[in-house]
Amino acid sequence: MNLPNSEKIKKIVKQFFDKMGFEVSVEIKSPQELTIPISLTAKEPQVLIGKNGETLFEIQRLLKIILKKAIAPGKSFYLDVDINEYKKKKREYLKELARMSADEVFLSKEEKNFPPMNAYERRIIHLELSLRGDVVTESVGEGAERRIVIKPA
Repeated sequence: MNLPNSEKIKKIVKQFFDKMGFEVSVEIKSPQELTIPISLTAKEPQVLIGKNGETLFEIQRLLKIILKKAIAPGKSFYLDVDINEYKKKKREYLKELARMSADEVFLSKEEKNFPPMNAYERRIIHLELSLRGDVVTESVGEGAERRIVIKPA
């Protein structure tokens, strides 16, 4: 990926949070394909993460707009912003929940409905269970009410 060095990205991200009045440390990890992973550490991450990570996803969206304009006009890339490893912990939790629920569905032969989830969370569960032959996953519902159902295969 031909993007400016990580120091320039780091400076822009740091300025973004400084202007909002948040003290964060910024680490730009090695780009993976078209994704730039940005790891942030904050003293009070709850405010930046928000309910169910909604604020974090909006911060990620805003940072992408700012970075695209500042460093890569016309180029396509993705950002993966994580604060105090929130996303990493959430991914691990969802994977474990998916495996335990799939085992339950397999044993009981009854489908299991999850509460509504955003697309990011649903994708994690679909991918985690995609190689299992004993259960299938399906997204049902519309908009904010969209959720996953795990069914016996």
